[in-house]
Amino acid sequence: MSDMQNPSQNTPYVEHRPAYHFLPPKGWMNDLNGLVHFRGEYHLFYQHNPEAAVPRNIVWGHAVSLNLVNWRHLPVALRPDQPYDKDGVWTGCMVDDGGTPTAVYTGVHTEVQCIATSKDMVRWTKAPENPVIAAPPPGVEVTGFRDPYVWRSRDWWYAVVGSGIKDVGGTIFLYRSRDLRRWEYLEPALVGKKEETGEMWECPNLFQLGRKWVLWTSPVPLGRVIYFVGTFRKHQFQPEYRGEMDLGGCFYAPQGFRDARGRRILFGWLWETRSEPMSAEAGWAGVQSLPRWATLGRDNRLLFEPVPELRRLRRGAVSLTARTLRSGEEVALQELSGDRWELQVEIHPQDAARCGVRLYHVADEGQMTAVFFSQAEQKLVVDRTHSSRYEEVTRDVRSAPFSLKEKEPLRLRLFVDRSVLEVYANGHTCLTSRIYPQGAGGYQPRLFAEEGSALATRIEGWTLDAIW
Repeated sequence: MSDMQNPSQNTPYVEHRPAYHFLPPKGWMNDLNGLVHFRGEYHLFYQHNPEAAVPRNIVWGHAVSLNLVNWRHLPVALRPDQPYDKDGVWTGCMVDDGGTPTAVYTGVHTEVQCIATSKDMVRWTKAPENPVIAAPPPGVEVTGFRDPYVWRSRDWWYAVVGSGIKDVGGTIFLYRSRDLRRWEYLEPALVGKKEETGEMWECPNLFQLGRKWVLWTSPVPLGRVIYFVGTFRKHQFQPEYRGEMDLGGCFYAPQGFRDARGRRILFGWLWETRSEPMSAEAGWAGVQSLPRWATLGRDNRLLFEPVPELRRLRRGAVSLTARTLRSGEEVALQELSGDRWELQVEIHPQDAARCGVRLYHVADEGQMTAVFFSQAEQKLVVDRTHSSRYEEVTRDVRSAPFSLKEKEPLRLRLFVDRSVLEVYANGHTCLTSRIYPQGAGGYQPRLFAEEGSALATRIEGWTLDAIW
C-alpha cells in the first residue's frame, strides 16, 4: 500500500483526505470511465493523472471490488499511445461483448470514439479498426463530441455520444452497430435548448429503468447534473419529467451500471473546491461519491439511496431518544465526534422556520457547516459560509427545492468523510459538498431549530471504518 493511501500526519492537508470514499493513491481523478459488474467483481475505471494533482496526461485508472465498498487498485488500463488518442484517453464506458470486456472511449487528437478489449480485465488491446466513429455527423457544427455510452438491445448495440449543436444546445447523437466496430449514425435522440440546458452535454447515460427511460447528462457550462425521465421509441427520446441529481455544488459526470442483482448503481465525481495550490501541495485531487442506488418514483422522479453494502463500515452505534428542538437550543451527539461518521435523523418541523443539523469542528467551533430544511423557503440547504478559516476554499450556500407532504417528517442521512459531506433527504434529494476546516479532529453534529420548535423522533449515528 502506498504512503499516500495511508499518509502520515505530516502530509499536507492530511485531515482533508477521505477515508471511506474511493480515490487513487495520489494524483488527479475526475470522471468515471467504465463501471461494470463482471464475473462477480465490480470494476471501476476513471480519468486519472498518477503523476500530479492536475488534469493533464490523462490515463484510465482501474480498481476492483467484491462489495462496492472495499477497493483494490489495479494497473493503469489505457494510456494515450496511438495517433488517434495521443492527446488523451477520455471518458467512455464498459460493456460485456459476449464474455469479452470492451471499453468504449473518446480518443483525443480530434475527438473520436474508440474501443479496446481484454481477456483478463488487466491487459488491454486497442482495436485495429480505431477510431470506430471517426467524426461527428456530417453537416452539423458541434460544440464537442465525446463520452460514448453503449448498451445492447436484441441484435444491436446502440450508443449515444455527448455533443452540442452550435447556437442550439446540448444534444446526444444516436448510433447503432452489430459488432461495436462499424457504426451507423441514426439521428439526434434529443436536442436541448442552450439557454435552459447548456450548450454541450457531457457524460450522457441513457437506459431503461422500470417502465420508463432515463437520460442524465452534465451540461457545459452549467456545472451540474440534470436528468430526464420519459420514453424512447423510434430512436427518439421524449422527456416527460426533468430533475436535478445533486445541487450541492461538487457532484458531476456520474456514470451508472446495472449489476447482477438488477440494481442501477451510480457513482459521481466529487471535485475539489479548494485552490489548485492546496491540491498540488496535498498531492491529490478528486474523489468518487458513495455508490448510489437509483430507482424510479411514482411521480417519475429519480430516487437515490446509498447502497446497503455501506452498512458494513458501521461501528459504535449512538442514539438518542425523541427530543423537542427549541429555538436557540442545540441537541448534541457527544459520542459521534470525529471525521468519519454517518447520521440518520427524522425531524417533524412543526412550526420551526428552519430545522436540521450543524456540524461544528471539534477544535474550533467557529468553523461550522449547517444542513437544514427551510420551511419558509421550501428548500434543503447546505450552508458552508463558516465551514473553514482557509481563504483558498469555497464557502457558500447551496440549496435544492424541497417540500414535505402533510405530516411527512424530514428524513436526513448525512455521511461525513473528512472533506466530503454527502446529504440524502427523503429518498429523492441529494446535496454533496466539500468542506475543508483548518485543523484535524473532525466534527460534532448538533440538531437545531430556529424561529419555532421541531420534534426529532429518530437520532441515530455510527462511526465508519476507513476502507484503506
